[in-house]
Formats: sequence, C-alpha cells, structure tokens
Amino acid sequence: MSLLGLDIGTSGCKAVVFDLEGNILSRAYREYPLLYPREGWIELDAKMLLNKIEESVKEAVNKNRVKKDPVEAISISSQGEAFVPVDKEGNPLANIPVSFDTRGEKFSRWWREKLGEEKIMHISGMPINSMFSLNKMMWFKENSPREYKKTWKFLCLEDFLIFKWGLPPALDYSLASRTMAFNILQREWSEEILSLARIDKSLLSKVFPSGTPLGKISSKTALRLSLPLETIMVTGGHDQACGALGAGVMEEGLAMDATGTVECIASVFKQPRLHQKMFQNNFSCYPYVVPSLYITLAFNFTGGALLRWFRDTLASEEKEIAKRTGKDIYSLLLEEASEEPSPLFLLPHFTTTGTPYMDTKSTGVILGFSLNTTKNELIKAILEGISLEMKQNLTLLEEAKVPIYELRAIGGGAKSRKWLQLKADIYGKKVVSLRVSEAACLGAALLAGVGKGKYRSFKEAVKETVKIKESFYPQKEKMKIYEEKFKVYKDIYPTLKDLNHRIKSFALR
Repeated sequence: MSLLGLDIGTSGCKAVVFDLEGNILSRAYREYPLLYPREGWIELDAKMLLNKIEESVKEAVNKNRVKKDPVEAISISSQGEAFVPVDKEGNPLANIPVSFDTRGEKFSRWWREKLGEEKIMHISGMPINSMFSLNKMMWFKENSPREYKKTWKFLCLEDFLIFKWGLPPALDYSLASRTMAFNILQREWSEEILSLARIDKSLLSKVFPSGTPLGKISSKTALRLSLPLETIMVTGGHDQACGALGAGVMEEGLAMDATGTVECIASVFKQPRLHQKMFQNNFSCYPYVVPSLYITLAFNFTGGALLRWFRDTLASEEKEIAKRTGKDIYSLLLEEASEEPSPLFLLPHFTTTGTPYMDTKSTGVILGFSLNTTKNELIKAILEGISLEMKQNLTLLEEAKVPIYELRAIGGGAKSRKWLQLKADIYGKKVVSLRVSEAACLGAALLAGVGKGKYRSFKEAVKETVKIKESFYPQKEKMKIYEEKFKVYKDIYPTLKDLNHRIKSFALR
C-alpha cells in the first residue's frame, strides 16, 4: 500500500506518493501566482488553488498506477494563517489572504490595547501580529459586511480541502493555533478571544489532533482524482510542523531548517514555553503534530523567494543556459555563487520581516557595492543574508532556552551542498541533509500512515522512513570569518530601521 502526502505552499503545491519505508513512488507539482490587488494585500485565488491541488494529486496518483501500489490514506501539510470564507455550499466568498498579507495590522494594535501581548501569548501561544488569521477575519467582517453575512465557515486550507472532498470540515491543532484564536493548553477554540473579536465559534471547524482518521473521501472525489474508493482522509498539520516530522525532529535539541519561499527553523520541546523572551522575540509556542510535544518557529518571509527574484530579474543569461541544456536554473545560480565570503551584506527583508522583528515596514538592503562587484558575489550575498538572518534567530532561541545542536535541512535549498556547508559555517552547528528532501509531504504521509494504523507510533514511522544522507560540520576558518561578519550584520537592521521605514513610506506614495 502507499500513502499520499500533500503540501500546500504559498506559491505551489506538491503531491507525493510514498511507500511505508518512505521511498517516493511518484510526485507532481503545480505552481500558482500570488495576487497583489492592493498595497498590503497578498492573496491566492481559491478556485485556482483547488484546481492546481487536484491536478497535482491526480497526476501523482496516475504516475504511481504502474507500480500497482494504491493510495490508502491522504493527509495535508498546509501553509499557516491562510483561510477562505465560504457559504453553505462551500463556494469561496473572497480570495485567500496569505501569511504576509498585512491588512490585519489595525487589529494587531487593537489586541495590544485590549488584552496585551502577554495574555494573548498565554492563551494562544502566538505573539500578536497581523499575519494571524483572526485579524484578517475581523478585517473581513468590518470591510465586507455583505459577504460576511453569507459566510458559513472560515476555513483554513486543510479544512477547506477536507470539506471539498466530501467530509465535514476538520482542522488539526497545529493549524488551528496559527489563527491566534486557539487555546493551546486546553486544546480548543478560545472563548475569551473569540468573544472579544466578535467572531462566533460556529464559523470555525471542529478541531482534532494531527493523525486523526476522519473517514473516506466521497466517491465523486475518488473518481475525479483517480483514487481508490476506500481512500481515507487523516488530519494533517501546519506545513512547518509536518516538515519537522518528515525531518525526524522528535526530541529537544534537533531542529528543522526549511528553505522554501520562506526560510524557517522549527524546534520542539516537551513543556509549553510562554515566557517573556518568547513573545518579545515573536517566537510562537503551539501543539506539534506529535502528541505531547510543542513547537516554535523562527522564520524570515523572504527565504528562497530571493533566489526567485534574482532568477526573474537578473538571470537572463542563466535562463538561456537552462533552456538550452535542460539544467535546473537554481542549480546554475548556486554553482555561480563565489566560493569565498562575499564583500556584500544583504538584509533579506524583501517582503516583510519574520522573527524576531515582525516589522511590516522594513525593506531589503544590499550594502557594500562597488564597481568591482560581481554577479557571483551578489548571489553569495543572497545566500549569506538569508543564513545570517537565521543565525540571529538561533542566537535568540538559545537565549529563550531553546537550545539547538543539529539542524536538518529540507526544501529546495537542501539540494545544494554548497548552501548546506555555508549554513554550517554561519550557524556554527551541524547541518544534515536527508534522503528525502520533500519532508513536508513525508510528514503528512506519516500522519496518514499513523491514522490508517500502518505504523504503531510516530517513533516507528520516523524510524522506518527518515534517513540521514550527509552531514556538514563548521569549517573553523570560515566560521571565524562569519562570526566577524555576523557582528556587522546584527547592526544593519537597528541602524537603518528608521531610514528604512521612511523609504517604505516614500515608496507607498
């Protein structure tokens, strides 16, 4: 038998079919565009998203048919915070605002005055920020009253898909937490927060632990997606939590380092950590996809997206080479990155920041240009800037008593040995690559397998499937150079913060 893990990301979705040993049997990918209808609005088209997801699932299933290993269970790894208001028939009433859509900023300020950072953190495990779904639900209620009256449910992407595939909408604890409306200790929707927000609990789905079997998908869905009629749906999780599971993160000290559109480090611990150091640095604390564990995230919204920006803006020559040779353009760009540390400094705030600042008014910065600057140095500066930003987060996590001794790399960036060695040199820590880099899909598949009863426990699932491919250790000489570079890097954001805000305001005129 086989398991299907579906990963719904910000700019694309992947469907991967695995056997019980974690081997990939087939896969499919679809990309979709982000929409920018107004300043600060960043959305996905719900109908297009659903079509792309179903295309990828159907392709992955049909590719696997040759192996005669039918899919028995599906689970979803989903981007957090994104949601869609739907009517009783499940028709979308608006587009889907993604994480870095900032229209909920007004309500972030409102929550600070109404409940305060500490109270919100102790209930929801989330630092107050406009990214979380609840703020945008409140915005939707205030600014689209006609559509709000028609709203039957606010569905995150997991429960939206579950409902569309013929089952009652259901949401796992980890994704529910990313709304900022979930009580992480009681494992239920927060009556206090929802009451103050004036959002009725009936508008939200029922919540379940990750790995809970929900039942069979509808026969129409099975036929449409070429799936067996007996295929069951299992609750999944937040994509970063699923990625951590697929990377084998099951104990304190281990962490996932995911390089996708967003760069994210995820670490787990046994007891909830809701102290001042956590919310001061905007580190969340919420239920992991593995029962009895909690997870925190350190992230930057501009991760691998920076390489996409370079590809689309400055890499016309590499595009031609890739087209002519059939090589992957990202591999070509990473090969071009200079071997030595770049003389440039790059602040990777090209969309908005992530932790620890959560500053929607910051902008990207590149310092140190001269007439001698090369393209190779700029590419290397991109890789360094992303990694130095995460080094800052690692330092603050350790101050918050979340020590990390090993990082397990996943995502597109994990395919580059050069970047993995660079991370080890900058972090000063062991970094490993895994046999399966599609860890978010694997994590979702493992949840499907646990829900289906194919694994006796999460530990068994990880033991059977997660294998280390290669380990990278800090090189002493390079590490010393990057320690000096980090001292300079730490000063860039605070030094340029006010100027950056003025530049952002000027650009919005």
